[in-house]
Amino acid sequence: MTDEISKIYTAIKISKKTNRIIKQNLIFSIGVKILVLLLAVLGISDMWEAVFADVGVTLITIFNTLRILK
Repeated sequence: MTDEISKIYTAIKISKKTNRIIKQNLIFSIGVKILVLLLAVLGISDMWEAVFADVGVTLITIFNTLRILK
């Protein structure tokens, strides 16, 4: 946080990257949850697979979000 006008471009670039990563995380996590829900309705998956899928999606989205730090 400085009073340099030239830093505005960098802030906008970071915010666009952040928004893109957030959208990726949302689409991926909702997609996996819908897929597991459909598999559960069809009787292919059970509660344990849903729990592992949820934990796995959470870890993947956390690692994906860490890309913002680069």
